Amino acid sequence: MFNPSREEVRLFFTGIWQKHQQRLPLTPLEAIALDWIIEHPEYHDTLSQPEDAVHQDYTPERGESNPFLHLAMHLSIAEQVSIDQPPGIKRAVEGLMRRLDSLHDAHHQVMECLGEMLWNSQRSGLPPDGVAYIECVKRRG
Repeated sequence: MFNPSREEVRLFFTGIWQKHQQRLPLTPLEAIALDWIIEHPEYHDTLSQPEDAVHQDYTPERGESNPFLHLAMHLSIAEQVSIDQPPGIKRAVEGLMRRLDSLHDAHHQVMECLGEMLWNSQRSGLPPDGVAYIECVKRRG
């Protein structure tokens, strides 16, 4: 399993933004990530400063959300949908997208379910519950 460090994740996203700014070719995965970066202009300044971004701590206490976590979750959901893993996620996300009339808004709802599933898994010490995740997504919207 691929398990990048915090720095590697941040350099991945800032590197994509730099490539985009320089009009350099992207890998297919980078192109998917770029679509989500473009959807979040509030992150563009952060992504333009990789030296600062790599070391920045984003804490709720400071009223900040972590742009790299957010983008990584978009990318994770896009990958899950593309391979329908866990089984049923593609149909559930597509249904949510139709109800909300927005893929972006659907992803944000799915993020809540993904975060809940991961939190429950960490808390219980059990593997992530894909069935509960799918049911959560189906209830959204």
